[in-house]
Amino acid sequence: MARLPRLVEALLALGVLASLVSTALFFRAHGYLPQPFVFDTNDTFMDWFNTAYWANNAGAYDVWRSIYPPLSFVFLDLASLPGCYLSSPFHARDCDGFARFTIYALYALNVWLGWLSFRRADRATAPMRAIAFGLGLPLLFTLERGNLILAALPCFMLAHGPLLRSEGWRALAVAATINFKPYLLLPALGRAFSREWRPLEWAGLATIGLYLLTLAAVGGGTPGEIVSNTANWIVYQGGQVWNEVNYSTSYAPLLMLRLAPIPLLDFVPSQTVERIEWLVPLIIRASQVVALLALAAAWVQPRALSPQRIAALLLGVYLVTQSPGGYTQAFLLFLVFLERWKGAGPIAAIVSAYLLCLVADWPLASILELNSNGWLSGRPVIPSFGLTAGHFLRPGLVVLILWALSLDSLARVARAHRLHRPTLGLA
Repeated sequence: MARLPRLVEALLALGVLASLVSTALFFRAHGYLPQPFVFDTNDTFMDWFNTAYWANNAGAYDVWRSIYPPLSFVFLDLASLPGCYLSSPFHARDCDGFARFTIYALYALNVWLGWLSFRRADRATAPMRAIAFGLGLPLLFTLERGNLILAALPCFMLAHGPLLRSEGWRALAVAATINFKPYLLLPALGRAFSREWRPLEWAGLATIGLYLLTLAAVGGGTPGEIVSNTANWIVYQGGQVWNEVNYSTSYAPLLMLRLAPIPLLDFVPSQTVERIEWLVPLIIRASQVVALLALAAAWVQPRALSPQRIAALLLGVYLVTQSPGGYTQAFLLFLVFLERWKGAGPIAAIVSAYLLCLVADWPLASILELNSNGWLSGRPVIPSFGLTAGHFLRPGLVVLILWALSLDSLARVARAHRLHRPTLGLA
């Protein structure tokens, strides 16, 4: 029986590899990456180079209206060749070989740290989980975008994984994750539920200290500027419905489909749209409730759940509520792949994580067909994109992970409660 979990995970990892091969064959035949990769086939790496342009030029917060904390600009300034950023971000992409090397090096670092973390957690399943994590859709999507998750994820793995023993280094890793991606404050707050106040204090001080240092270095990125720019960004994203739906962690963007500049009802029956509008808020609210119940239970029995489980619950409830981009699944999948194949809840979450790693989608209806240039292939392409099964299945798998871990957490706390009286005082 002990071999059965390894066999199942091996088959799931092979499925991820097969999907990657299928996508590679599609790219060779058509010259562009299929959905859910971004349909602007000339935009590869531009999350990196658009930001790096403003790291090398004035106006990041008052002209470009960035929502990134200053650490992103300090890091990209160090990872750039300044002479390449005199005209445009697209010119910089072709000019700055050091930046392109850094993108690939960070991807390799993420794969390596993932492997080390999974091996420390469980040697038997580490190869399969490292393959799925390293060659799966979330991390490959992040690589194709050149998103700064590539820089934040190694810090996240050190902050929340099993590799670091020193609380001081762990606090610095937490500080870096939050200063790269502020929503990663949520998993960092998991220490409060296990009542580990000293590490939480250290992490808080390190986060503030790193922010102040980078704020002084950049000369911009005050809390007021970031809040104001975030409000502007939310309005902007409201007009980018298709980008939001294309690769999402949440069903929330589906509620904006009626506002999309596409003839939606030509492809989806009106009854289906009405059901989506009724079901989505219900799914989100129910998921929030079950996760909050699990977190409340963790507070009552602070030793019943691992820090990784609590961090996964906090991050999962955020990703179900709203989507900061499908590539953010990489953070959640890392935490899920640290779980043991034991119990219905963890098993369901692990299987869902493998499915989220599949580099594939199933087209349902074609909506957009463009004449464009494929930067990766270096030739003209005619990409076709539309509604896919992944638009509906991937957010559902994130919901399933949250429910599976939440219900299992409630069961674990209940068992612990029968054995030990809860400690309600401050530890």
